[in-house]
Parts: sequence; structure tokens; C-alpha cells
Amino acid sequence: MSLQDFKVLTFDVVGTLIDFEGGMLAYLRSAVPDARVSDDEFLGAYRQARADGKAGWYPDDLERCWHAIAPALGLPDSDALARGLRDSVAQWPAFPDSVEALKRLHKRFKLVTMTNAQQWALAHFDKTLGSPFDMLLSCDDALCEKPDARYFAYARGRFEGAWGFKQADNLHVAQSQYHDIGISKQLGITTCWIERRHAQKGSGGTIESKHTEPDYHFHTLAELADAVEAAVAAR
Repeated sequence: MSLQDFKVLTFDVVGTLIDFEGGMLAYLRSAVPDARVSDDEFLGAYRQARADGKAGWYPDDLERCWHAIAPALGLPDSDALARGLRDSVAQWPAFPDSVEALKRLHKRFKLVTMTNAQQWALAHFDKTLGSPFDMLLSCDDALCEKPDARYFAYARGRFEGAWGFKQADNLHVAQSQYHDIGISKQLGITTCWIERRHAQKGSGGTIESKHTEPDYHFHTLAELADAVEAAVAAR
């Protein structure tokens, strides 16, 4: 299927549309300005904390993460600092291309979130992104987090019930190989990988996993919007 033939785009939000790494690092530098911790050290410690089997609903779980990260990195630890990391999600920025690219894509597709964030955080992200979505789905709605296959079944049921679209009409757009690309390919969902960290070393704050080859691969959301418009023009 050509890009312009899809009907509904489902989106991972945190890491694909919202720069959670930049948001967390901005909080760290503001809250602990004298911290002698590199960006990579902080993101690596965060990644390990989130991969812990004790991880809870996101982003409430950021409080637990701070308490795990702080002693390991020699950072001050307090309930106030931990809550501050959680609450910082309200200020996390969109990637520079996200808002405009979503506007362009919304001209041709229904846009649906499939985020592992809770509803309260998604409300902030939606506002930051200019409220472009036709349907907002959070982990509270699905009662699970990706890579749980039940989230994808839940989302399919919602957009099929609302608009009659089938799985073949869906392109899933995401940054995380672990949370999205691997499982969506296993489920037979056409998948678009937005490789946000293409110019950076390591995995940053994203949980590591084996590489799954996506159906489409771009470095930015703007590149996806460009490809859609090129496909439309060529038809």
C-alpha cells in the first residue's frame, strides 16, 4: 500500500512527538544546577530504572525513577525533587518538526494517539502539539502499556468502531523499537519508524531491544509528511 492510501495514523507520543529526553534533562539542570552528571549518564540510569520490573504507570513512575537514579548518580534525593520530575512533563517540548508535520498529516488522515502516558499527561502533550488528534488513547484507556499486544487490539477496536477502518488502513508511527516497532510488525501492522536518535550514539532514555526492520523509515516526522505529499503528487 502506498503511503497516501492509509486512513488512520496511530502515534506513539513520548519520544516520537514529544522530546522526553530534552524535557527531563532540562528539569535536571534546573532542579540540580550543580549536578556533575552527563546527559548520557542520566538518560542511561533512567533507562535502567524504567526497565525495572517494579515500574508503574507512566509518568507517575518518574517519582520512583528519581529515587532510583539519584543515589546511583550522587544526586540529591527528596520527595519534592521526585515529584518535580513527574510534574515536569507539562513543560516537555515537542520536537521542532512535530506540530507542523502533524498539521500536514491531518489533512489526509485521522490521527490517533497510542501513548504509554496516563491521561493527565496526555492532556499536556496534546496541548503542546496543538491538539491535532481525532482520538486520544492513553494507557489508562487500554489498561496496559505497549509492547502489550492488547493495546494494539484496543486501539484497533476504537478506530474501527468510530470510523469503520480496518487494520490494513492503519499505519503505526513510532520511535521506540522496544515499545512499538517490534510488536506492531509481529501483529502484521504496517509500521513507520521515526528514528529520532539517528545522529546520536546509544539508546538514550529508550529501552533497548533487538532491531526490527520497519515498513517505512524516516529520521523525522517532517520526512514522513514530505513522503506522503510526494506520493500524492506522483499519483
